[in-house]
Amino acid sequence: MYRFSNTVIGFLNLFTLLASIPIIGAGLWMAKSSTTCVNFLQMPLLVIGFVVLVVSLAGFIGACFRVAWALWVYLVVMLCLIGTLLGLTIFGLVVTGPGGGVDVPGRNYREYRLGDYSPWLRNRVGDPQYWSTIRNCIIGSSTCAKITSWGPLDYLERDMTPIQSGCCKPPTACTYNTAVVVAATVQDPDCYRWSNAPTMLCYDCDSCKAGVLENIRTNWHKISVLCIVVLVLLIGIYSIGCCAFRNARRAETDYPHGENRMSKVRPRWDYYWWRWWHDFKEWLY
Repeated sequence: MYRFSNTVIGFLNLFTLLASIPIIGAGLWMAKSSTTCVNFLQMPLLVIGFVVLVVSLAGFIGACFRVAWALWVYLVVMLCLIGTLLGLTIFGLVVTGPGGGVDVPGRNYREYRLGDYSPWLRNRVGDPQYWSTIRNCIIGSSTCAKITSWGPLDYLERDMTPIQSGCCKPPTACTYNTAVVVAATVQDPDCYRWSNAPTMLCYDCDSCKAGVLENIRTNWHKISVLCIVVLVLLIGIYSIGCCAFRNARRAETDYPHGENRMSKVRPRWDYYWWRWWHDFKEWLY
């Protein structure tokens, strides 16, 4: 167990150390990208990449060279990561619980209502500056251009994404035949926000914001499942790291003339030189 736990934690951290490089690269690439949507992910990617890099480096050095203080830092940061990830997972599941849309009679797509989503998500899209960024992103992605050639039969038979359903058309219940509509009839406010202009459509409608939130909700659920898997792996790595830390603490009491178990006695000055030389030879061979 003395060698096994250190070897396993060393290889695991070497793998995560190498994996952090493309994460950081992706974050830097997104920071320079002109696409507005991509910039939403640059900060989380950079933070995750740098944290994984530092933690993996500390774990790799501590496990391979049996440096107790490096493993101690590694375990403390790993414990913080586990706690943070657990909190984010629970928060994500609670926030993205409500929603899901409603079926439209005679249609294959669903429509989404802003009031069905959690207040925290509604407040996010309610910020004019935040929504302006998302709105420009939707326009630039040409999402609505994909259904401009649809005929009446297509709207009856084909499915739509949440953003297409909320942003690219008025609500199905809207009617614009003034000869039929009675003056006292109350329609959805989104019916009056709709415009045929390609740069307007229903981008300022509540249904469009609800469609965006449905996309966030779906993706966040997938991320939450991934977070649960990562949590299980991190807890396993943390357990192995505790064994490696114990091994490193034991290794600090080793001495060439026998085993020194007097942990309260300071080693002689030449011990640190011998320890460095011993680790250097092991690294070479």
